[in-house]
This record gives sequence, structure tokens and C-alpha cells, in this order.
Amino acid sequence: MTDTDSQTTRTELDAIIEALHRDKRKRVRKLLRGMHVGKVASLLEALDGPQRMALWQHIDDDREEQVLKHLTPLLGAQLRREPDTSDLTDEEEEGEGATTQIARVRDALEAGKFKRVGKAFRQMHPAKAAGLLEALPPAERTTVWEMLDAERAGKVLVHLHDEVRARLALEMDEDELVAAARKLDLDDLVDLIQALPSDSGRQLLQAMDVRKRQQLMSMLSYPEDSAGGLMNTDQISVRVDVRVGSVLRYLRLLEDLPDHTDKVMVVDRKNRYQGVLRLSRLLTSSPEVLVSDVMDGDFQPLDVMLPSHEVARRFEDLDILSAAVVDEDGLLLGRITVDDVVDLIREDSERTMMSMAGLDDEADMFAPVLTSSRRRAVWLGINLVTAFLAAWVIGLFQGTLEQLVALAVLMPIVASMGGIAGSQTLTLVVRGMALGQVEGGNARLLLSKEIGIACLNGVLWALVVAALAVAWFGNWQLGAVIAAAILLNLLCAAVSGLAIPLLLRRFGVDPALAGSVILTTVTDVVGFLAFLGLATLFLL
Repeated sequence: MTDTDSQTTRTELDAIIEALHRDKRKRVRKLLRGMHVGKVASLLEALDGPQRMALWQHIDDDREEQVLKHLTPLLGAQLRREPDTSDLTDEEEEGEGATTQIARVRDALEAGKFKRVGKAFRQMHPAKAAGLLEALPPAERTTVWEMLDAERAGKVLVHLHDEVRARLALEMDEDELVAAARKLDLDDLVDLIQALPSDSGRQLLQAMDVRKRQQLMSMLSYPEDSAGGLMNTDQISVRVDVRVGSVLRYLRLLEDLPDHTDKVMVVDRKNRYQGVLRLSRLLTSSPEVLVSDVMDGDFQPLDVMLPSHEVARRFEDLDILSAAVVDEDGLLLGRITVDDVVDLIREDSERTMMSMAGLDDEADMFAPVLTSSRRRAVWLGINLVTAFLAAWVIGLFQGTLEQLVALAVLMPIVASMGGIAGSQTLTLVVRGMALGQVEGGNARLLLSKEIGIACLNGVLWALVVAALAVAWFGNWQLGAVIAAAILLNLLCAAVSGLAIPLLLRRFGVDPALAGSVILTTVTDVVGFLAFLGLATLFLL
């Protein structure tokens, strides 16, 4: 080695040691990737034990064997001693005191065993790896993300929530992001482009080849919550006037069938949808018969502008694995598969659950404190307004409460009973609306049923509470007042639980988002007003 080479190696060694000392793992990896494997081996030999092991953790797996060839057998054996990763990839253990998978990964990262963690994440299913990534704090999440190769990163990106996906994608170099994106299916690539900031999404789109770019632009032109936004263009289509034997020969020429292919689409010479040919029928039919004789012409396609919730309902009702998507002229555009519908249903359920608490289902669990606080402040403000409204109603009867302290003890019971009864009706109605089972045609009948339930439960529990109030305070008039208030509030809760979601839907507001807040306000106000108003009239 010349003096110049020695000086260069020393400079690189100093740079790597400094980066390791400052915990700049990304810089260490970049420096190593730019070096010849022989020089990497020389650096490993020049370091002491702890520094050598720390550096070894940052060497890419695909370069391990090449580096080891340049090392002595003894040193190579020491570096090869890598703990088993099975304890990181196993499911969480049950029982008190068991160490969770998240804790095991964090412990390995804290101990500097990056290769061990990287190998474990590469062995996991992409969906599981995505869930585990989202459970890690941002710094540790970035560390793990830097260990994944482009192909693996692309598969994991698909399963991440939008905010986390965009943040991790932006941490990748443009070449790495493009390489990861090219491994994705078109529908997943569309989701990624939509999740990225507009400039990054545009750059990613321009990096694709002409054919894929045209397909992506066509898919991006449709609303995200429509059949066009869900579809993929990987369908197999055959003409209606060919023979089954020709179709079989065509399929054998393909390297592989697209995932979830249970049928091929049948079109005419102008690519207009005609029906489907199920693979089971294709395999059992004579090679000489025409496709038109064995296809299912009654299988209805999905309109490209059909709302996504209607798509999910169609799959659920018909119990199908895939369906064709057509435009208004009947031209075949693509298909939707059951895996996308399952993702859609899961996302909708998560969105509903989070929206009821005023949270964003795509938000990062470890988002900055200021960002999370700002998001939640709006919902807290809305609840504060409704709380002041209920407090104002109570304030109207301040004199009554001062004269009869028992009212202050009992009035939360009235509001609580109404709130529970109303939430039962609201949940039933919101679910029915989501399934398309509640609309103007049957709302009156449902209202009659809910009022009947409120009357029966109202009488039952009004008598129970009245008896308890009389036994507690020895005042039968107080028992009668609280019984009447509970009955009135339960009737109001039944009407409100049905009317509120219907009205919100008419005004374009998600009932799952705002329904519970409005309902709670109504039952609190009516409950307090009925109880305290009746007490003022009959007890004072």
C-alpha cells in the first residue's frame, strides 16, 4: 500500500469513526457502500473490538460474504457470530411479564445489533413489518428503515398509514424510492403517489416508463374513493369469439397469472366488456368450444365511478374474489380484487373508530407533540362548547338546586340513562346506513320500533330509579319527578338517535364523526331540563 493509499484509508477510517461516535448511521452506510470490499475489510482490521462490531452492523447483507473473504478466518468467525433472529420474528408471548416483540426489537436496537434487527424485518410479512415500524419511535423507525433494501421497502410502504408512509418515503434517496416503487403493483403505486407530497409524487411519476406512466395517470384521474381509484390494470382479457383451446395456450405463454385470478374477462373486438370466463369452467370445457358458449354473460361489472363503499358491499353480497371495472361506454378498464376490498373495509372501520374520537386514522402514533395537540384541540373545543351548553341549562335552575340538594345528586342519572339509550339507537342506525339498510322508505317504521323500545325500557327503569330515590330520600314526589324525567329523556334519545344521523347525512356530514357529540349534548340538555324543570314545578 502506498503512502497516498494509507493516508486515504486513515482519512476514511477517521470519518467512519466520527460518524459512529455521533450515531450518524446513514452516513456510515453511505461511506461503506462507496468503498471496495477489500478496503472495508482493511478498516475492520484496523478497528478495536467494539468499534469493529459496530461497523460490521452497518455492512449490507449482500456484501457480507465478499468482505469476509478478505478477512482472516478467525476474525471472520467472530463477525459471523450473529444471534438467532427467531425471538424477534415470533408473535408476542402471553402471560404476565412477557417481553413483547416491540420491546425485543427496541432492546436489540439499543444494543447496536442492527444486522439482527434488519434480518428479522426482512423475514417478516410486509404487513407485520409495517405494523411494527409504526409502533417504534421515529428515531428507531428510521434506523430500521435504512436497513431494508429497495424491494423490501416498497412492499412495506404499501401497508403503512399515509403519514408514516410519506415520511419514510421522503427519507429515501430518489433512486431508492424509484427502485422501491417499480416493485409495486399499479394500484399500490397509485396509493403511494397520492400519499407523497405533490412534488415528490410528480417526480416519482415522471421516473416511470412511458407505458406505466400512462396507466398511472389514467388511474390517478379517478377519485380515490371510487372503483377507478381502487382498480388495477393487471386483468387478463380474451375475445368472445375465440376457442377455449386458444385461451389455454395463451395462458400457458404467460410467466405467471396476476394474484387473485379466478376468472378472465371476456371482451369484443372493441374491448367492450361481455362477461367473465371462470378458470374452473375453462379447465373443464372442451378445447373446441367457443368462449361465448361457456362464459358467464350475467356477471355484472363495476362502474368506474361507483363509490368505494358500494364496491365493498357488492363484494360482500356476491361473495366474489374479483370484478371487472368498466367506463360509461362499457369499455374494460381494469379489475378490483378482494385483497383491495379487505384493505378498504379495514381502513373504513379504523377511520370510523378514530373519527368518533376526533382523530385522523392516517396520523402517525408518534407524530410531534405540537402537531398532535393541534389536531386534537379542535375536537376538545367542540366538546367544551357542548359542555357549556349543558352547564348553562343547569345554571337556569340554580335556585332550585340550592333549595333541594337531592336534585344535584340524582340529575346525572337522568342524563346518563338518556345518553346510553341514545347511543344504542345511534349505533344501530349508523351501522344500518353503512350497509344501505336505513333510508327514507323504512325510517318511519324504525322510529316506531325505537319509540316502543324506549317506552318499555323507560317505564321499567323509571320505576326502578323512582323506588330507589324514595328509599334514599324518603320523598315520593321526588321519585315521581325523576321517573317522569327518565321516561321523557329516553323517548327523546330514541328520536334523536335516529334523526341525528339521517340529518347529518343529508347535510353531507359523516354521522360516525359528529353523531355521538350531538346526541350526548341533546340527551344532557333534555335530561337536565326535564328533571330540573319538573322539580321546579312540583317540588317547590
